[in-house]
Amino acid sequence: MLSFEEVISRLRFKRVRTAVVADIRRQVIMDVGKRAEAGLQQNYQYKIIRIMRPDDANIMGNVHGGIILKMIEEAGCIVSTRHCNTQDGDRCLALLVRVEKTEFLSPVFIGEVVHITAEITYTSKHSLEVQVIVMAENILTGGKKLASKAALWYVPCSLQNVNKIMEVPSIQYVSAEQKEEGRKRYEAQKIERMETKARVEEVMPPLPNSEDATKEPHTVGFSQSSLIHLVGPLDCILHDYVHGGVTMKLMDEVAGIVAARHCNTNIVTASVDAINFHRKIKKGCVVTVTGRLTFVSNRSMELEVLVDAASLVEKEMKKYRAVSAFFTFISLDKDNKPLPVPPLKIKGEEEQRRFEEGNARYLQAKAKRLADNRQ
Repeated sequence: MLSFEEVISRLRFKRVRTAVVADIRRQVIMDVGKRAEAGLQQNYQYKIIRIMRPDDANIMGNVHGGIILKMIEEAGCIVSTRHCNTQDGDRCLALLVRVEKTEFLSPVFIGEVVHITAEITYTSKHSLEVQVIVMAENILTGGKKLASKAALWYVPCSLQNVNKIMEVPSIQYVSAEQKEEGRKRYEAQKIERMETKARVEEVMPPLPNSEDATKEPHTVGFSQSSLIHLVGPLDCILHDYVHGGVTMKLMDEVAGIVAARHCNTNIVTASVDAINFHRKIKKGCVVTVTGRLTFVSNRSMELEVLVDAASLVEKEMKKYRAVSAFFTFISLDKDNKPLPVPPLKIKGEEEQRRFEEGNARYLQAKAKRLADNRQ
């Protein structure tokens, strides 16, 4: 187990690295305009436009963050797969391996039209980075707002052999500087992915029994929730593996249940920290999606969501950790104004450790927002 000092030291290192990556990402958005001027944008871009329906939203009319995440992933998968199949050789499918921190900047409501634009911004030998912008349009007034933005990483797998990773055709860059900035983002996410995979191998504790849960409101055990889902054909893409967007939607649903149990109010997804896809999930697997609170501030809640999978028919396959992420939710009143969040009651050293780590991430994100606002 890491000491608190070691945790803070690692987070300080990560803070510097994250700040550098954030500066580079801002440059990526500027490069989109340059790419359009150079006539290169169309080949690396894909758009999805869809009106939000009642079944996309909660009872308050807010579109679920999981719906937006699923649409983001669909656009990213299409543009990545299309690009990887422009070369000779095996036909392939781009599989999602990581989603960078995703921010939900404005709520989306029933009746609004969502415009999702996905663009390939960097390619390495075996992976692609896709930047996604989500705009929400009020078709009654014509007004548009930036709803969300995300960065995703994909790896192309052969349709003949899913374990065979294909090479990725290089894109044309506006400048050598843009290529170098993409390489730095690639190296940074690769390091973070390895660090996260090592950390999340710990087993999620079992859910408390119902008697304990009813006695202690606002504890981790009181709100901790799990969802069990049998992966069927409708959840899968080619190769009978689960669509990344389906997994993210399940994760958002569980996180929302945890947050709602803690607050007993309307809650919405504010952001999602990096989602790491450690291993593929195949049709016929039973997935257990578990969420728990790790940190609570006055206005927000951080929740850790872990996805474990096990085959229903292949008995020799043991349960494994497939996906992990941190979600941040906020509590809203009937007018969609932020409400205070009840404090989290901490029990035991492990909960205290996770709370302190969450507090460090919260302070890091807050400092980054302040720095961005000054620019």
